[in-house]
Amino acid sequence: MMKFSSLLVLFFVFPIAFAQLRVGFYSRSCPQAETIVRNLVRQRFGVDPTVTAALLRMHFHDCFVRGCDASLLIDSTAARPSEKSAGPNGSVREFDLIDRIKAQLEAVGLSLVLA
Repeated sequence: MMKFSSLLVLFFVFPIAFAQLRVGFYSRSCPQAETIVRNLVRQRFGVDPTVTAALLRMHFHDCFVRGCDASLLIDSTAARPSEKSAGPNGSVREFDLIDRIKAQLEAVGLSLVLA
């Protein structure tokens, strides 16, 4: 049990403790940002209650190898495959939700932050 606790702290608590994420981060540049994200996730949750687990899995797959850089969201091209299409990420889903959130944030003027 001690090993599991140590792994839990190492992989989940430390990254959260040192993260610079905070509620209200976009309060000046886009006050609606958190509301938009919350509403779209809540709406999707109404259709599929497993969406929260899917988003957590996506976060894990993006952060596990080289840190949380959103590289998992980049589409492959003919010349260059991306993480999104890599074998271990085949079970990751809800990319469409992320795309809808991004589109709605860009529609209210947050495109410079997300670009």
